[in-house]
Amino acid sequence: MSETRKTITFGVVALVLLLAVFLTTPGSVTPDDFTDLGEAFFPEFTDPNIATTLEVIEFDEETASARPFKVTYKEGRWTIPSHHDYPADGEDRLARTAAGMIGLIKDDYRTSNVADYEACDVVDPLDEATTLKGRGKRVTIKDKNDQVLADLIFGRKLAERSDLRFVRVPGQKRVYVAKTEMDISTNFADWIEPDLLQVESGEATQVILRDYSINERTRTVDRRGTLILTRADDKWSANKMSSREEVDMTKMNQLLKEVDDLRIVGVRTKPAGLSDGLRRTEGDVPITQANVLSLQGKGYYFTRDGSLLSNEGELEVRISNGVKYILRFGEVLFGSGDAVSAGSESEGTEESGPGENRYLFITATFDQDLVPEPPKPSNTGFEQKSEDEWTDTDRKNKERKEKHDAWQTSVEEGKKRAGELNARFSDWYYVISSDAFDKIHISREDLIKKKES
Repeated sequence: MSETRKTITFGVVALVLLLAVFLTTPGSVTPDDFTDLGEAFFPEFTDPNIATTLEVIEFDEETASARPFKVTYKEGRWTIPSHHDYPADGEDRLARTAAGMIGLIKDDYRTSNVADYEACDVVDPLDEATTLKGRGKRVTIKDKNDQVLADLIFGRKLAERSDLRFVRVPGQKRVYVAKTEMDISTNFADWIEPDLLQVESGEATQVILRDYSINERTRTVDRRGTLILTRADDKWSANKMSSREEVDMTKMNQLLKEVDDLRIVGVRTKPAGLSDGLRRTEGDVPITQANVLSLQGKGYYFTRDGSLLSNEGELEVRISNGVKYILRFGEVLFGSGDAVSAGSESEGTEESGPGENRYLFITATFDQDLVPEPPKPSNTGFEQKSEDEWTDTDRKNKERKEKHDAWQTSVEEGKKRAGELNARFSDWYYVISSDAFDKIHISREDLIKKKES
């Protein structure tokens, strides 16, 4: 065989082998793989305002099961179905997520090889595959007719670029790289109003700590004392305080800050009858046996005179516009995750364990005694006179009227605020962490100190 023929033969064999390798290599890239780069994932989804449901599904490796979290628009408000339809005050987060899905572009192509999914963390959390690793977060957005507007599995972020992450459309093989900084959260606390009490620390004029506990077996009350702290000219004083004592202002300010920043970790619904009664501003609250059992299960008890007491005392905060908050500390609740934030079938049966939390019962009322009425003007004749005709009595009456009008406005605002707050609190038992409980459930010894000599 001539050298020329040998060279041609070897060249043909090499070309055939190269073509065979190219055709059989997994995940091989072809020109067609790049034809849709730069396109939107969901081109028909253009208006974030038509989104009425957002569902995020992530995979819990400990339980080897999918963990869904949904926010939906129901009866004129955003709610969280998995948490007893608790109001989702974080609707802005939904709007940002929807807008982020609208703007999501196929920036780059990575693979179509199923074997690569685990490394990219784009395995569908709903997939029945045996692997527990590599599951992504699946985000689905629907409209009011339950039609899917967008559906995407978000994988891990790229090591070299935190604003890039792997993504895959469920049911499709291609894995893309997309630029996104969406905060995809399944945390209950991220979707609710963080400012539970809606009170500023500087508004507080009086704080009352009622330190007591209830023996659940004997139903006796161990009353350890009541600390009444009152502010005047930005200085706090306390009842039963000797001349050699003073309020520890550092700790007092810390207490007020903790009240201002109070966060919840879970919610439970109150019985309908109890909730309806608590919304009433006047008249007696009807108490049924179901109400009593519900309260006792959370650590709350009625006395013979109709007062409501709690397992571990209460904190009352009075603010300058007449609104009075009462925070009652109830039963301990052990657990973590959804078992705390939404509840579980075994709730209330654990006597110990990790994640100690506590029930919290909150009410808000308006107490007009906290907003003393200023003197009324003796008459309003000055209103029919020009200012240069006013006598000293007219000027005094004008000043009194302005102060009385301001007081009346404050009273109306206080009543409105108390009504809104109580309507908000009336449906729910809240759950707070043990850390939050320890910071606001304090004693006289914590707040009163000897004066520095």
